[in-house]
Amino acid sequence: MNNSLLYYSVGALLYCPANRKNIVESITSQRFGTQYSLAMCLEDTIRDDCVTEAEHILTDSLHRLDMKKQEMAFYMPKIFVRVRNARQIGRLHKAFGTSAKLVTGYILPKFSLENVNDYIEAIVRTNEASSQPVYTMPIFESPSIIDLRSRYDILYRLKDRLDEIEDRVLNIRVGGNDLCHAFGFRRHDDESIHQIRPIANIFSDIITIYGMDYVVSGPVWEYYHSSNWEKGLYHEIADDRLCGFVGKTVIYPSQIDVVNDAYRVSEKDYHDAAAVLNWDKSSHSLVAGSASRERMNEYKTHANWALRTLLMAEYFGTKKY
Repeated sequence: MNNSLLYYSVGALLYCPANRKNIVESITSQRFGTQYSLAMCLEDTIRDDCVTEAEHILTDSLHRLDMKKQEMAFYMPKIFVRVRNARQIGRLHKAFGTSAKLVTGYILPKFSLENVNDYIEAIVRTNEASSQPVYTMPIFESPSIIDLRSRYDILYRLKDRLDEIEDRVLNIRVGGNDLCHAFGFRRHDDESIHQIRPIANIFSDIITIYGMDYVVSGPVWEYYHSSNWEKGLYHEIADDRLCGFVGKTVIYPSQIDVVNDAYRVSEKDYHDAAAVLNWDKSSHSLVAGSASRERMNEYKTHANWALRTLLMAEYFGTKKY
């Protein structure tokens, strides 16, 4: 399910602890801009003994945001809640009340064979009780997918289950830092995670298995104030794009503009993609030189790339480069 703009429109996903009391003011003042999504996290960013309090703060934030939405105009991002377990999903969605309509979906951490049944059941039940679609984004970050002897089996079995709710899976997400943690790895701001071969190999397997049917989003970039953070982020996103990722998890507002700019489509790619998808099917030839006369366009070979490119251009825009 990667042929619709909806699945490309998560874009830059900004993580925020769910107990951040000023998040409503940040959204309504458009502090983060007008092209991003928001993940309200109840997992790693919240202490174990503060979860209940964070849930109450999150519920109140959504209620206040709902009220503000009726009073004034502002950019409303897609909002996702990163839960700790499947039990939270139905309970929270009910607790949100009418404000649940502001929640696009739920992020599923440590997605694995041990929790997949509970997660999917929770998403199905929540959708049955909801008047609008409730989406989900599983995160592949569990150490269980490291072992080469079982990785393929695990990834394919998880895909079989996700395919049952395919239209409700907005993105597949990857936990780069969690996987690096298992090995004791950490990249510097002049290094791309794709240079770390064990991690890159896991990413490659995820793209291979999921990338034809789902949009897969790139891992978090943890630098935001070093001398090379911006250049390094551009570098890693270039690697992300080449390897098949679309969008990226971000942890600091200044990263949002970089992600949106880095994912803009070149005008050359845009024009070639449009030419491929508008090909004259009655033509005797299904191959032609590009508008810039720099490369070959072929309808049967480049149609999937062209659709993906135009969807990215529709969300992120285009630029000359």
